[in-house]
Amino acid sequence: MRILIIHGPSLNLLGTREPDVYGHRTLPEIDELLRAYGRARDIEIATCQTNHEGTIIDLIHASPEQKVSAIVINPGAYTHTSMAIADAIRAVPTPVVEVHLSNIFARGPERARSVTASACRGIVSGFGYESYMIGIDAAARMARPARAKRSRPAKKSSRRRTKKSDPDR
Repeated sequence: MRILIIHGPSLNLLGTREPDVYGHRTLPEIDELLRAYGRARDIEIATCQTNHEGTIIDLIHASPEQKVSAIVINPGAYTHTSMAIADAIRAVPTPVVEVHLSNIFARGPERARSVTASACRGIVSGFGYESYMIGIDAAARMARPARAKRSRPAKKSSRRRTKKSDPDR
């Protein structure tokens, strides 16, 4: 299984950009943690960071051809504005989970609305870098083929049988 993690604008500044909000870990440190997390689960983790909306769209569009099983995306500020990214997510069959380091719903009305979330299968927000790990777990579950239903023997009825000769029963 292969999961693509897309980090959006300004996430390259993690560790120095508002560490009280986003934490002290750098993006390369987080990426290494995510790759190790994936290896422990037999999941290949590929990561990409870009500040450019078009590049994010190209990565999403290429996901089926690149045999990506699922995408975990942190669209950064594009979360609140990008209909184009939302449309790209809707255009591919690849399951997508949106993640955020901070709780976007607790950071003011301008950040409480996600344009991209409605196109995603789910959203994880507010758990720091662990939001990505939760997102990986969810994405992996969505990407796995459904297990075949097992046929079970019919249960014996718990109802009491009545005699056919008794017309009142």
